[in-house]
Amino acid sequence: MENRVTFRSGEYKIEGLFGKINQESGVVITHPHPLYGGEMYNYIVEAIVNAYQKKGFSTLRFNFRGVGKSQGQQDDISGNQEDVKAAVSYMANTGIKNISLAGYSFGAWINAHIDCDTAGISQMVMVSPPVNFLKFDNISSIPCLKLVVCGDKDEFAQEELVKKMTSGWNPEAKVEIIPNTDHFYGLSLRNLEIILENFLGAERSTSSQF
Repeated sequence: MENRVTFRSGEYKIEGLFGKINQESGVVITHPHPLYGGEMYNYIVEAIVNAYQKKGFSTLRFNFRGVGKSQGQQDDISGNQEDVKAAVSYMANTGIKNISLAGYSFGAWINAHIDCDTAGISQMVMVSPPVNFLKFDNISSIPCLKLVVCGDKDEFAQEELVKKMTSGWNPEAKVEIIPNTDHFYGLSLRNLEIILENFLGAERSTSSQF
């Protein structure tokens, strides 16, 4: 169950959908490129939401500034980074302790520019980071990155380049490749959800041992 919420990002009011499940773990989820129709109701974003909620995470997805009912004008990097940080702060202010960051396509690109330590992010997951479409050149390290998922036929996130760049961002991050899948996942949505669910289950199991 998700409820409509609003929060402030600088001078702008941002709209989101918040699913409060527990106080321990939550995730902020970012959507694909607004100039190509990306918004928080995107079906791949919804698949990510489903996977996290099935594993007991509270979720917050939102529309970047200038998208849907979010105020302001679209901003490729700096403004959208502020929106992400504002979403994380909103979730933290509800009492949720461990907050992750997950993004699809453009959303993954924006998230990659966030410093996890200063933003209070425990871990990051990328779905189809568009390494063949947007510049990731200024990103040298993402220590909180734990998982990257893409398809083997993704023209915007080509498998070999994704693997190469992930090894530079965090050599310990896991890369999962879904066969016969392009950037838009088609019939592979359930495969994506299963990969995310298995990853989250394994992470939770590992954390409980300490």
